[in-house]
Amino acid sequence: MSDYVRNLWYMAAWENEVPDDGVLARRLLDAPWAIYRLGDGSYAMLADRCPHRFVPLSRGKRVRDMLQCGYHGLGFGADGRCAHTPFATAVPDAQVATRPIVARHGALWFWPGDAELADPALIPDFSFVTDGAEVVCESLLMDAGYQFITDNLMDLSHAEFLHVETFGVNGSLFGGKHSVETDDTGGIWNKWDMVDAKAPEWAKPMLPPGTNTDQKMHIRWHAPASMALFIELTRDDTGQPLVPPMANPHIITPATATTSHYFYTREPGDAAKAMALKVFLEEDEPMIQAAEAGLDGQEFWAARPLILASDAGAVRVRRRMMQLRKREAAEPALQPA
Repeated sequence: MSDYVRNLWYMAAWENEVPDDGVLARRLLDAPWAIYRLGDGSYAMLADRCPHRFVPLSRGKRVRDMLQCGYHGLGFGADGRCAHTPFATAVPDAQVATRPIVARHGALWFWPGDAELADPALIPDFSFVTDGAEVVCESLLMDAGYQFITDNLMDLSHAEFLHVETFGVNGSLFGGKHSVETDDTGGIWNKWDMVDAKAPEWAKPMLPPGTNTDQKMHIRWHAPASMALFIELTRDDTGQPLVPPMANPHIITPATATTSHYFYTREPGDAAKAMALKVFLEEDEPMIQAAEAGLDGQEFWAARPLILASDAGAVRVRRRMMQLRKREAAEPALQPA
């Protein structure tokens, strides 16, 4: 059974990662792809391998809406068909694979399964990325599998221990109310609500002495690993926000079985960039890698993990992904060509 569920929307890139007149080469779900913008503003996604001598098409150039191989000049259109040869012969009957790709919310989403099922209405709502305050859209390649990164994000209690130096919540989760819900879009919500809680250290200068806070940390998941984190922090006496409500995407797409693209946003500025990289690469990544290595190749459920109440969201996500894999395995006609 494949570890990847194919009939879902995955994020391929932020739109700003695609060069205006060039090609973005990116490995996604264990395969190389070339992504480029068409003249009408839409996008094309082609397998990044010329069928002639197997070099990456991304090493060539864009010629209008065609990718021209940099080795022998064969050109391939947005539909993957060979559309040009520089030689005085007939255009070869050749085809490279393509995938449906759609721009939504500043991001590019691709469908690796049955193209007839690729309904853009199924793309999760990340409209806050483009509708809110100015943010910087970035990505990094994390040396960890996407499910382990998802486990980390869907159990926010780790912030009390792993992120003490950055945005630690100062023990407020220990007395908070935890709940898990599923909405009518299939989204799984993991919610922490803290009332009359001690303020995080960074927020204490904003409060009169002896004043506590009300806090919300809610994270939403859609398959396979598209998450949105919503945070609110207000004075418990007046309800006045200490900072504007925050909404951040945390979208994970496998590059390979053991590496993942991590798509996120941050505030502008060098300090915000340094903070994000510290959280993701110095705090999260080493611990996620340690968890993955701790299995030593054993399947997650076969290892009989101890389940805590705070794991409810992550466990529900793992089980949903198991159900989706089993469903696709039972329906081979839904697998891509």
